[in-house]
Amino acid sequence: MNFSRRMCKRAKINPKSIVFPEGTDIRVLQAARIIMDEKMALGVTVLGNSEQVKNLAQQNKIDLQGITILDPGQSSDTARFTEEYYELRKHKGLGKDAAAAEILEPLKFAAMMVRLGMADAMVGGAAHATADLLRAAITIIKTSPGTNTASSCFVMYLPGTNWGTDGHFIFSDCGTIPDPNPAQLSEIAISAARSCRDFLDAEPVVAMLSFSSYGSAEHPSVDKVKKALELTRQKQPSLLVDGEMQADAALVPEVARTKVPGSKVGGRANVLIFPDLNAGNIGYKLVQRLAGAEAYGPLLQGFAKPVSDLSRGCVVEDIVNAAAVTLVQAQNTE
Repeated sequence: MNFSRRMCKRAKINPKSIVFPEGTDIRVLQAARIIMDEKMALGVTVLGNSEQVKNLAQQNKIDLQGITILDPGQSSDTARFTEEYYELRKHKGLGKDAAAAEILEPLKFAAMMVRLGMADAMVGGAAHATADLLRAAITIIKTSPGTNTASSCFVMYLPGTNWGTDGHFIFSDCGTIPDPNPAQLSEIAISAARSCRDFLDAEPVVAMLSFSSYGSAEHPSVDKVKKALELTRQKQPSLLVDGEMQADAALVPEVARTKVPGSKVGGRANVLIFPDLNAGNIGYKLVQRLAGAEAYGPLLQGFAKPVSDLSRGCVVEDIVNAAAVTLVQAQNTE
């Protein structure tokens, strides 16, 4: 069973509620119908003008039974949301009138629903830029306690192999932070370890990657990884994490015995932490294209409550899969 099917199956075990900010997008309505029919969610809410949503559904023969349509401009919760948003942003100089206008934006309204527990998870981006979704999530949902950095990961699957966890890896960060400092890199490692538990249902074995193994080279970027490792161990003493190490030392036991002797991570890592976005983005695409790996992501991590981003070129299946992943994250956020 591939990763997407496993996430859909797991979402059904302890179903949670989800909100889609882009209810006037036909793909979102089609995905919402599938999610309800497959009983993947306890409840599905789509945001948008009620008449427009219903007309779109009628034109495309989509049954909206069981799906909640919520118009931010007509909601009885809008005043409460405005006050909460104002309190969050008044230190930035935001006035109440501006707060009242901004909270009606679908991404912000959906994020506030998640913040206040009216939905367990949020999936957006079908009609909005990633930067806009991240801005709403960081401003309103916020990052997890003790975390200042929201990042992303990919689940990589190499069918028919025993690499990582039954052929699965977490690669991070491959899509969000271009040049993380040591503190950010440490938080990426901790968030990726949690993603490993959430998505692979496995204990994380985390390798902090570099072009150096145990001091074989000297460079500021190597020092950054060493410092990030030190911070990670301070924050999470029980986490199995090691570095700095080259990719082959992280993956191949025979190489690990030579390059990182005595390491409990070398040769058996299932979480690979890249030193910057260049390495991460290049790395996952090489593995995907040359090794034929299946790549799932980017999956957002580090938020207080689950949120996922879609490509504006997504298809219905992409939305359903993103929802399944986000609903599984919600199960583990309880």
